[in-house]
Amino acid sequence: MIPVNRFKLLRSDRKILIKAIKENWISSVGPEVKKFEDKFKSLVGKKYCSSVSSGSAALDVALKVIDIKKGDEVIITNFTIISPAISIIKLGGIPVPIDCDFYNWNMKIDEIEKNITKNTKAIIASHIYGYPIEIDKIRKICKKYKLVLIEDAAEMLGHKYKGKQCGSFGDLSIFSLYSNKHITTGEGGM
Repeated sequence: MIPVNRFKLLRSDRKILIKAIKENWISSVGPEVKKFEDKFKSLVGKKYCSSVSSGSAALDVALKVIDIKKGDEVIITNFTIISPAISIIKLGGIPVPIDCDFYNWNMKIDEIEKNITKNTKAIIASHIYGYPIEIDKIRKICKKYKLVLIEDAAEMLGHKYKGKQCGSFGDLSIFSLYSNKHITTGEGGM
């Protein structure tokens, strides 16, 4: 078997885990979770941050927060994990895939505006494989058409675009903490 990742568990991490277990904080709440959320939001530069069970769950929450309904369109890249499309479909929305650029695999920004309709409510801008998308350009499009920008920074924790943390640009931003990501909680998302 080839593992998805071989994670490194530091002695200090081990102590925190053992302490949490001894104090019976083995669910999704507790003082260590709050500390983690606070450090995470500080790193990314967001006012709020909530841990969830996965990056996919983070997408579900983000789309519910912006009240995606039946018939609402959400623009996504055609080259990503299936999660954005499924999260949209579960709420009755319609994913509108945009072709990817063969240079960096990110969404072709020049294809976005011609796919915006009166039913378009949001854009999920995914950074692919550690290559930051030109999120500032997408942000301008969102502002122009009054669309919500969900920044999918699942693979971008610690990466910067034009000197700012990826994940700091979206109206809402999501991260994955799956075992193959930059930091992991085994599963998890923000």
